[in-house]
Amino acid sequence: MGAHRNQSIDVLMFPWLGYGHITPYLELAKKLTRRGFNIYLCSTPATFSCLDRKITKNLSQSIKLVPLLLPPLPDLPPELHTTNGLPSHLMPSLKEAFDSSVNGFSNILKQLKPDLLIYDVIEPWAPLVAKEHNIPAVEFITSSSTMTSFMFHCFRKPLIEFPFPNIYFRDYEYSELKRLLELDPTERDRASEGVERSCKIVLIKGVRDIEGKYIDYVTSLFGKKFVPVGPLVQEPILDEKYDESSGILSWLDMKERKSTVFVSFGSEYFLTKEDFDEIAYGLELSNINFIWVVRFPKVQMDCWRKHCQGGFLKGLGIEAKSWRGGLHRQGS
Repeated sequence: MGAHRNQSIDVLMFPWLGYGHITPYLELAKKLTRRGFNIYLCSTPATFSCLDRKITKNLSQSIKLVPLLLPPLPDLPPELHTTNGLPSHLMPSLKEAFDSSVNGFSNILKQLKPDLLIYDVIEPWAPLVAKEHNIPAVEFITSSSTMTSFMFHCFRKPLIEFPFPNIYFRDYEYSELKRLLELDPTERDRASEGVERSCKIVLIKGVRDIEGKYIDYVTSLFGKKFVPVGPLVQEPILDEKYDESSGILSWLDMKERKSTVFVSFGSEYFLTKEDFDEIAYGLELSNINFIWVVRFPKVQMDCWRKHCQGGFLKGLGIEAKSWRGGLHRQGS
C-alpha cells in the first residue's frame, strides 16, 4: 500500500489524453487534496503542457505529475501524444499507442503503490493492471450525468425509447453516432467494460439536485452506484500579461450590450476549410460584431494561418492573435 498511509491516502488519477478529460480530473484532484488525499496525476508530457498555470505552488506538494511515455509510432511524435492539436486521422494511432502503454503504466503502479486508482472511461485495461498489483480501481466519467445515462441506454437498449423524452438524438446526430461506432465498433464495449470493472461505485461529473433521475437510471442499467462529484467548474486563472495583450474585454466594453456573437466549436474540434469559409462568409454577410475562436491541427498550423489571413472579413476589422494554440478573430 501507499508509503504515506499514516499521513494520507495516495491516489493515482489516470485520465484520457484529452483536455476535456484532464481538466475535470485536475479539478477533482483539487477537491480531494482539500480532504487530505495525496494525488498523483498520470498522463503524457504533451498533455501536461496545458497544466502549466493550473497547478499553483500551494498545490504542487499534494498534486504530483507522473509522466507516461507512450511507445513510439512512425506517424505519432511525442508532441502529438495528446488530443490537443491532433489531426483527426491520427486519433486511431493515438489510441493504439495509449493502449500499448500497459507495461509502462504497470511499472508506475509498481513504483508508486497508490492506495487507489481512478481511471477514465476508455481505459478498461487500467483496472485489470491495478488488480495485478492488488490496487482497487474506480472509474471517473467526465461526461455529464445526463449524457452518460442517455448514451449507455443507446448502447444497452437500442430498440427501447429513452424514458426521458426531452433527451433525444435528431436524425443527423444519430447518423453521426452510428458512423463513429462503425469506424470503431469496440468503443461501445470498452465504455461498458470500464463501468463493469469499477470497484463498487462509479464517479461521474454532475449534481444530484439537477440530474438525479439520470444518475439513478444509469445506476439501474448497470446495477452499480453512480456517485456525482459535482460540476467541477474550472477556477479562473489570473494572468495579467494575457489579459493586457488580448484586449478582448476592452474590445467588448466598446460594444453595445447583446450586440456580439461568440463563435466556437469546442477546444478540440477542427473545421474543414469548406466549413470555415462558409462560416466566414456568413459572418461577413451578417455585418455583426463577433469573436471567433478558431482551432487548427498542430501539423497544419502554418497552412491554416495563411488561409485565415487570406482576405476573409477584411471590412470587419479582423484582429488575429495567438491564444492557447488557436486564434481569436474579432470583427467590428
